[in-house]
Amino acid sequence: MDIYDIRKHNLVKLIGSQRKGSCAERWGMAPAHLSQILSDKTVKNLGDDVARRIEGIEGLPRGWFDALSAGDPGQPSVEAGDGKLSAADLVKQMLARSGRGIPEETRQRLLAAAEEPQNATLLKADRVRPGLVGDEVWIAHYDVRAAMGGGQIPHDYPEMFTDVRVSPSHLRELGVTFTEHHHLKMVTGWGQSMEPTIKHRDPLIVDVSIREFVGDGIYFFSWGDHIYIKRLQIADEDHFEMISDNSRHKDRMIRREETYIQARVLLVWNAHLV
Repeated sequence: MDIYDIRKHNLVKLIGSQRKGSCAERWGMAPAHLSQILSDKTVKNLGDDVARRIEGIEGLPRGWFDALSAGDPGQPSVEAGDGKLSAADLVKQMLARSGRGIPEETRQRLLAAAEEPQNATLLKADRVRPGLVGDEVWIAHYDVRAAMGGGQIPHDYPEMFTDVRVSPSHLRELGVTFTEHHHLKMVTGWGQSMEPTIKHRDPLIVDVSIREFVGDGIYFFSWGDHIYIKRLQIADEDHFEMISDNSRHKDRMIRREETYIQARVLLVWNAHLV
């Protein structure tokens, strides 16, 4: 088994009886991306960045995806004694035989894991469940620039960058209200129309479970093939009023039936509660 076969095996084991869709949402992945990784008909592999992100979200030790646990199919015997190879020796043989293309950092991680005492490795591998809400969790940061001005054209497939680790209990202490922490994501504001509340390039925590108007507030929404971060208020039964906090930018009326709310903004990363 090469490194990607091992990761796929561990991914299947981690998902177990869970719904793939809920796992994909929790890990900040598109369901189609996860299905491609799990499929035997595609060559999509679980890359280093995604593997490390899932390990962090699930509370697993760094590098858990890269090694088989004791008792897994294909795990060779590592009994000590004359004529028997150590786990480190077996890993070295595997790397020499099929390790072409494995980054040096990954090689060193595999060797370090193999040289650990067997009971220590098992204790780490048993930590496969996420902590309780209130522990630190990873929030996926999407490279989708929501315009606080003239609007931004969204990417067809938003890419992830620089996930952020936060404490849900601390967010609640700051006054942020949400139901499930895996509904929290981050996007980046772009432009000056929401200053001073939101400045250009401020990261924002949003709740993607809110897909309709639930009261006056700042929303992440699409309108007219562009995406925006603006205050929304109900103007009448057919219109929202789209409001900019910067007085130099005009407010405007937009049709409610043409407005598609994607999330509600909960917190600006400069700790300004909205």
